[in-house]
Amino acid sequence: MPVSDHQLISAFRQVLALSRLERGQSVTVLTSASTHPQTLACALVAAQDLGAIVNRLDLPPVNGEKAHSRDSLAYLGTTALTGNAPAIAALQASDLVLDLMTLLFSPEQHAILAGGTKILLAVEPPEVLCRLVPTESDRARVQAAAERIRKARRMHVASAAGTDLRCPLGQFPVIAEYGFVDEPGRWDHWPSGFALTFPDEGGASGTIVIDEGDILLPQKRYAGSRIVLTADKGYATRIEGGVDAAMLRDYMAAFDDPEAFAISHIGWGLQPRARWSTLGLYDREATIGMDARAFEGNFLFSLGPNNEAGGQRTTACHIDIPLRNCTVRLDGEEVVREGRVLDGGHPHAR
Repeated sequence: MPVSDHQLISAFRQVLALSRLERGQSVTVLTSASTHPQTLACALVAAQDLGAIVNRLDLPPVNGEKAHSRDSLAYLGTTALTGNAPAIAALQASDLVLDLMTLLFSPEQHAILAGGTKILLAVEPPEVLCRLVPTESDRARVQAAAERIRKARRMHVASAAGTDLRCPLGQFPVIAEYGFVDEPGRWDHWPSGFALTFPDEGGASGTIVIDEGDILLPQKRYAGSRIVLTADKGYATRIEGGVDAAMLRDYMAAFDDPEAFAISHIGWGLQPRARWSTLGLYDREATIGMDARAFEGNFLFSLGPNNEAGGQRTTACHIDIPLRNCTVRLDGEEVVREGRVLDGGHPHAR
């Protein structure tokens, strides 16, 4: 069901308060053709109501002629900020950027964050934003998981379906996404709720089985048959199976980039209010699938770039795949057992 402006403004106020927005600070709302009008209107009201100096920066869409879908994560090439010095300057001069456009995997974003500006991405439908308003307890739980990853030197992921993936760790930083930006230079995504890192370059090896019911993003579809990925020296060297595997291979081949097949970020979901089943309730163009990425107990891995973590690998192709029913071990210690997080939190319904 839709939500009222009152509900969405209240949700924005909560998230902006968690993000430590102070009276007199400057907020720039970054928008494009795909920005949800209710989200924009309520963001402007909430930020002004908290005493911020509010600006809107509307930029034209890019990459539409190259992407294979309208999903903002379907093609990670140049952005509307590429070569746009006036727009970059405006964002760098802001205390907080509310990204209602989707600015990801770009050097411009890194440059904006490096100056201390905070960036909060919020592009899911209004009712999803309201249902998944982040909390301080989300932050504490995600940061605790991130600290466990930070101390580890090896991740092993296994499942009854046949996944057996081994990843050396330590080369790249750990990222904690909990839905708000409470420190200068921080980026986050509302909604979220997961901890992740990247395998050491060239180190991931083994087998990943995408079982029936696991989710492919940005395809935003549940796998109807098993897909078996073989990983060797950090890359998916084989993608085997039936029609689902063929569709995945064809999609990735269209980018004509071997870096698209690299193992990218790895981690697990920690958001008990996100649901595995939610994706089936939406038209594909209505959501980017954050429930799927964040639902508690998933093993979320991706294929493609690692430049978000300071790596050198860039590619326009980025695929997120949350798997159910996996066991995740850090240095031999279980942190997720068959899709249940072992931290005393809320067990999710699988």
